[in-house]
Amino acid sequence: MSIHVALNHVTHYRYDRLVTLGPQVVRLRPAPHSRTRILSYSMRVEPQKHFLNWQQDAQSNYLARLVFPDPARELRVEIDLVAEMAVHNPFDFFVEPYAENWPFQYREDEARDLAPFRVLGSHGAAFGKQLAAIDRRPRRTVDLLVALNGALQKQIAYTIRMEPGVQSPDETLTKGSGSCRDTGWLLVQVLRHLGFAARFVSGYLIQLAPDVKSLDGPSGAERDFTDLHAWCEVYLPGAGWIGLDPTSGLLAGEGHIPLACSAEPGSAAPISGGLGECKVEFEHSMSVQRVWEAARVTLPYTEEQWSEVVALGHEIDGELSVGDVRLTQGGEPTFVSIDDRDGAEWNTEALGARKRVLAGELLARLKDHYAPQGLRHFGQGKWYPGEQLPRWSLNLFWRRDGEPLWTSDRHFARETDDHGADAAQARAFLQSVAAHLAVDAKHVMAAYEDAWYYMWRERRLPANVDPFDSRLSDPLERERLRRVFDKGLDSIVGHVLPLTKPSSGARWQSGPWFLRDERCYLVPGDSPLGYRLPLDSQPWASAGDYPWVHAPDPTQSFAPLPVYRVLRQAHAGETAAGRNTADRRPQSFESAGWIARTALCAEPRNGRLHIFLPPTSCLEDYLELVGAVEAAALSLDVPVVLEGYEPPRDPRLQHLRVTPDPGVIEVNIHPAANWAELVERTEFLYEAARQTRLSTEKFGLDGRHMGTGGGNHFVLGGATTADSPFLRRPDLLTSMIAYWHNHPSLSYLFSGQFIGPTSQAPRIDEARNDSVYEIDIAMQELRRLQGSNAIGGAPWLVDRALRNLLIDVTGNTHRAEFCIDKLFSPEGSAGRLGLLELRAFEMPPHARMSLVQQLLLRGLLARFWKQPYQPVRLQRWGTELHDRFLLPHFVRADFEDVMDEMAIAGYGFDPAWFDPHFEFRFPRLGDFAARNVEVELRSALEPWHVLGEEGAAGGTVRFVDSSLERLQVKVRGMVDSRHVLCVNGLPVPLHPTGIVGEYVAGVRYRAWSLPSNLHPTIGAHAPLTFDLVDTWMHRSLGGARYHVAHPGGRNYVTFPVNAYEAEARRLARFFRMGHTPGPLHTAPPTRNPDHPLTLDLRRGAA
Repeated sequence: MSIHVALNHVTHYRYDRLVTLGPQVVRLRPAPHSRTRILSYSMRVEPQKHFLNWQQDAQSNYLARLVFPDPARELRVEIDLVAEMAVHNPFDFFVEPYAENWPFQYREDEARDLAPFRVLGSHGAAFGKQLAAIDRRPRRTVDLLVALNGALQKQIAYTIRMEPGVQSPDETLTKGSGSCRDTGWLLVQVLRHLGFAARFVSGYLIQLAPDVKSLDGPSGAERDFTDLHAWCEVYLPGAGWIGLDPTSGLLAGEGHIPLACSAEPGSAAPISGGLGECKVEFEHSMSVQRVWEAARVTLPYTEEQWSEVVALGHEIDGELSVGDVRLTQGGEPTFVSIDDRDGAEWNTEALGARKRVLAGELLARLKDHYAPQGLRHFGQGKWYPGEQLPRWSLNLFWRRDGEPLWTSDRHFARETDDHGADAAQARAFLQSVAAHLAVDAKHVMAAYEDAWYYMWRERRLPANVDPFDSRLSDPLERERLRRVFDKGLDSIVGHVLPLTKPSSGARWQSGPWFLRDERCYLVPGDSPLGYRLPLDSQPWASAGDYPWVHAPDPTQSFAPLPVYRVLRQAHAGETAAGRNTADRRPQSFESAGWIARTALCAEPRNGRLHIFLPPTSCLEDYLELVGAVEAAALSLDVPVVLEGYEPPRDPRLQHLRVTPDPGVIEVNIHPAANWAELVERTEFLYEAARQTRLSTEKFGLDGRHMGTGGGNHFVLGGATTADSPFLRRPDLLTSMIAYWHNHPSLSYLFSGQFIGPTSQAPRIDEARNDSVYEIDIAMQELRRLQGSNAIGGAPWLVDRALRNLLIDVTGNTHRAEFCIDKLFSPEGSAGRLGLLELRAFEMPPHARMSLVQQLLLRGLLARFWKQPYQPVRLQRWGTELHDRFLLPHFVRADFEDVMDEMAIAGYGFDPAWFDPHFEFRFPRLGDFAARNVEVELRSALEPWHVLGEEGAAGGTVRFVDSSLERLQVKVRGMVDSRHVLCVNGLPVPLHPTGIVGEYVAGVRYRAWSLPSNLHPTIGAHAPLTFDLVDTWMHRSLGGARYHVAHPGGRNYVTFPVNAYEAEARRLARFFRMGHTPGPLHTAPPTRNPDHPLTLDLRRGAA
């Protein structure tokens, strides 16, 4: 959004005597072609007794001609203006086809008009040498101009020069330095000698300190700055005059405000005129000040606002502590790449090579900060139907008591390292681990790829290819075959050490594996060796004898963990002699329950040694095993990668993980127990991601800000299941659900682009409207159970009461706005953690915006802990939900109710803290005014409709129809009996807001035509033409035009690289002009009974 700045410029001449001033010409008014919008302008001249005539010269520059009738001792000119600093893309222009490549010739009529700007000046040897060095080979015109501009910036050192006039090009080149005037004039002459029409420009330069410092390259001004400046403009057919600033090497942007453009520098002097002979003292001062700033996501709060936020956070913390709430707060923020906005892995694909590397770098930063002696683990993540392989998960574990898990960070191998690991090293490593665990190393065995399978697979290949270039359509299978045959079927993949611990406190055991094959042949695939062990061919064991690995119950109490030194030396001095190694071969049909069915594996892969950790039943056993692995790594001086099974979930262990999701990297951050921890972790994570070149900003092709698209799910609970406030007080959970339902602004202000019944986090009444009635009954039943203390010993009742209601339209319990998958699931201990996940939050672009959201959650929980929210009946919103509450005006009105209620409850939330969220969610598209009536356009929300299933390779797919969009129009100062607002000729059903003369409505329209969508026979309605119609005069008083795509036909194929380009794309699509000419006769607006606040142009078209 824009920033309004006030520029003040004073030029003061003092004379030593009374002098007669001749006519003075002042060129200090922004030129007509300035792309920067000037909101106000003032010029004050002393002596006050003077005559002023505004003129325009041959180039249309504004001239103030001043005549002073009396002698004077001073001349003072003060300029004060207010400019709107909205981002413009300096490359947003078209070039005629014949001029796209240089050299080209201007057309005859152009050449005649441009003749003054093609006059060649005389030059010397230095300038001739400069021209001779320019590559004259044909190339794109824009590329040539950018190269010339950048080359001069590097070649000519900038210097402040107070002498009047401009250096000649030869003088500037000889000195290698010059002021902005000198470099600008040099570029003008260079361009003219290359056949271009070029002119000299003097003007104001405004540079504002950026909100965010650059990661690479200059960040710009350290503080807000302005000065008189000079640059060059070149004429390109089709584009017009394009500004080039050789002082900075950049094209002229919104900070360049032209005052005078001329063929010669002398005609662009700020002030010129004659006076009598005298001595002159000259003073010059300039300043720039921000007078208004739109709420924006790059700098959402001032330091004063933020100190108030932090203070309220500590205040709420005190209440939570006094109330013994025991709340912990975590989340799943998501990030996208800064450098590859268009890559598939940052838009649709879950996996990608670059994503894995960046995730590893981010995990390393988090490890250095939170757990320098933690355990870095590469595990298996989510595995969805249709994906050949499970996704990876980069994990970090550390002990809550501060004891180390792994002391030598040097012995963690990074994924980009190549340490030359081989099969012999893998065998030696397992033998060393066996010695540290006091088990017999003779059971270490080699593992091979299944030769019989791959021989059969080779026979199935087409006859005219070979396994090294199989030309299979499946890239994973193609790469798998190439890799296996390249290494050879007789090569060792890795080594396996059967290993188990029958019970806690027992000794580690190993033994032989009795397999059907003469070798340990692995299951074909791409997963780590430990996931491909031939476990099915091991001897049979009955269900009663089978050594199942059971996860510990998270609700039990846990004793303190042994210290690191004790775990490392748990088996010091022990030997394998005399130990039961379970090497007896079972008889036919004998239940072989004694055989070790888990194994520690070592696999050399890409030059690194990967150690696969088996599952264990308790955390102590897992830490013993990790200690033995580290001891072996230290003794052999071998860096390793730890993978396989994670430690058992245990409250004595803290963890975070970095995982892939479609288009994003997701970070499951460890929960914070208080406000101070929450602030530190959120701000550090955002900055660590940024330093890793990961961003929280993703934009559509049209410049719309979309967060990351991956969401930022907030997870609330307690340090242990028993501490969970939602299990201890079910009315806290029902209060949150009921309050969210009755205040739709909480659902839609913080949500992502994809909302509605088929989204991944639908509201209760979006998923199934009849669920509202059932939720009323469930809440009533929970109140009854809580009142009778029936839940105290039966926490599963909370889950059972709500599990089948907090769902999406398909019954999925995870795809809900309030997800209780991990509250107290019947499926196992992994889902009995007492956690509530809020899934409808989109990723905020700024860490402090996220923290304000989380502070609101903490405030609501503190409020409901003291006084539960128990409405008699949940509101039935019906179609009003997707009519009224998709418009920003009503979202804000409802949210202000929330703020008022929080203030009454004693929580001093400032509604202004959420202005950045409103601007992020409902960006302003533009405004116009006519006859004291102001009209503002903002983006509104529009649910995406999921289309029917379509056939695809391997199954069916479903697409969404995103071609329908909605915006809000708000009108102020309208006389309802006289004025009508029309869109594309149709009257808008404006609704009074309660303020005299203020009305609001929504406009729903087809933005573009997709190959498959709802109502394919209805075409696009864009551009939208808005008319403020005077029904008394039957004509449009004024209007505006909003384009969905670039009005000049530019078809963007890449996403914006940053917020500046995104804003420039948005601004380029709105014009404060373009009303419908001629007589207009409008009918009264008709209201849709289901959506009375919205005009649907699809129905109007019929």
